[in-house]
Amino acid sequence: MSDLQKELEPFPDEAGLSFVGSVDDGGFPQVKAMLAPRGREGLRVFRFSTNASSMRVAQFRRNGAACLYFCDPRTFRGLLLTGTMEVLEDAASRRRVWREGDERYYPGGVDGPDCCALRFTARTGRYYCDFHSENFEIK
Repeated sequence: MSDLQKELEPFPDEAGLSFVGSVDDGGFPQVKAMLAPRGREGLRVFRFSTNASSMRVAQFRRNGAACLYFCDPRTFRGLLLTGTMEVLEDAASRRRVWREGDERYYPGGVDGPDCCALRFTARTGRYYCDFHSENFEIK
């Protein structure tokens, strides 16, 4: 892991905003705000909960190309991670991302048909701070 990656390790948790990008059927990017990740392993793997019936999940099922963007609007710093997104519908994956209060998003509960998990695996990153950008590989 590079010095930059070590420095950036806490950034996704500190950032005020996070966004997920997918690719639509026409090959165009689609971006949306998401609830904070429900677990992560460094800057490489991030887990989210979402609705299985959502447009985003349908896009990821067809094309796993994805990105995450974390932004701190107070300091205007940003971290872009590019990689792949998997849709996971097994019980263990759903339970791993489930939090108290999620019933409001998933009326059927953790085992209901509309609850699923997403697992993003990063390949590359790009960090922006103080009018400077730096690319890096995720290792």
